[in-house]
Amino acid sequence: MDKKQHIAIFTTASLPWMTGTAVNPLFRAAFLSKDGERKVTLVIPWLSLKDQELVHPNNITFSSPSEQEKYVHQWLEERAGFRSCFSIRFYPGRFSRDKRSILPVGDISEIIPDEEADIAVLEEPEHLTWYHHGKRWKVKFRLVIGIIHTNYLEYVKREKNGRMKAFLLKYGNSWVVGIYCHKVIRLSAATQDYPKSIICNVHGVNPKFLEIGKKKIEQQQNGKQAFTKGAYYIGKMVWSKGYKELLGLLHDHQKDLAGLEVDLYGNGEDSDQVQEAAKKLELAVRVHPGRDHADPLFHDYKVFLNPSTTDVVCTTTAEALAMGKIVVCANHPSNEFFKQFPNCLTYEDSNGFVEATRRALAEEPSQLTNEQRHELSWEAATERFLKATELDQAPAKKLSKIPPKNFMSTSLNLGGRMEDASAYMHFVAAGFETSRKIFGAIPGSLQPDEEQRKELGLTLPEAKRGWRK
Repeated sequence: MDKKQHIAIFTTASLPWMTGTAVNPLFRAAFLSKDGERKVTLVIPWLSLKDQELVHPNNITFSSPSEQEKYVHQWLEERAGFRSCFSIRFYPGRFSRDKRSILPVGDISEIIPDEEADIAVLEEPEHLTWYHHGKRWKVKFRLVIGIIHTNYLEYVKREKNGRMKAFLLKYGNSWVVGIYCHKVIRLSAATQDYPKSIICNVHGVNPKFLEIGKKKIEQQQNGKQAFTKGAYYIGKMVWSKGYKELLGLLHDHQKDLAGLEVDLYGNGEDSDQVQEAAKKLELAVRVHPGRDHADPLFHDYKVFLNPSTTDVVCTTTAEALAMGKIVVCANHPSNEFFKQFPNCLTYEDSNGFVEATRRALAEEPSQLTNEQRHELSWEAATERFLKATELDQAPAKKLSKIPPKNFMSTSLNLGGRMEDASAYMHFVAAGFETSRKIFGAIPGSLQPDEEQRKELGLTLPEAKRGWRK
């Protein structure tokens, strides 16, 4: 028998959509499988053509899953610098316009055959299980690990009736994550708390950015001016991604920051409004379309301004630090990991932002040590992941199915029965179209449609018998 760990990584997005839950799980799969000691499968959503056109940038579409799989592997190889040996499988997904997210359709746990089911990593477990109707993840897989990526509560609070929505969502998230995950990793304390969770940044930086940083160190050591441009920010151009805070700070301190020039890069629903707001400032704030952060255009900027407080661990902040830049960011739980780096300048209030920005523009960035560069890498992130999940240890012996008759075992048994009942309630609620719609599911998403079945080679569903103790 194959004694390797089988790790199936399920995530909520895929390239070419350049979002964190598309990129980070992809690198996780690559680096977990790199040494050949584990069998790794990345499970990503497949969208029908009409949804691809809504989600994918630059009019990129795929006629088949194999075509998209080839694109993903090629993109990764160009950036990671090695050929990955993990496999890719697709689950049916649909794009929710109101949530701006891809939601699973049907029982996506079935994508991994029962005989291969060992360890499941759910990237955004709440998102993947809100409307799950099928086999219990904890029963199908020996170990289910949830990685909390997104500060959903912060986003929801910004909507109409946001505080009430956030209150309900908090308990909904805790419910589904509790009944479907054995272990929970929060990337930072910016996320909501979960019982028995730990805080650990298990993300790394695309190796390309570390290579850029190396070249900048060489320029500095040779006495050359490594950074010839001033300040910039890059991110999805929606107000909640830091643009509201940044433009507000620049507006309130135009005199204090006289002469400052800032370039903003991004695409998004609020691009026009951001551009209009930038034009009203006395400062030179230029708005540009989004680009890949590794583009040579960004190499010579010295200062990355990121006042966002909706991120959990901001990928672009990590990338900027890897490239040797100075980062100015809020003293916020999402930035705790970055405080260990000398080029990270944090501020408490608007006056602190002005002071940090002036200092960043006046000073030269510190050169990262080898240890600091390693901390930003995917090698280090993988080490942290294996340690946090205890997958770097020999598997513990399974507990006896018949526990000894004492008070503690009776309490544990009662807890197990309560969880079974809770999971069954979710299974039933997620099985009715009416209740699914009430809680925000996409209509008709209980099972994939005929088109997606054909594209993915899925068989017709059997009579529903998915919930098991």
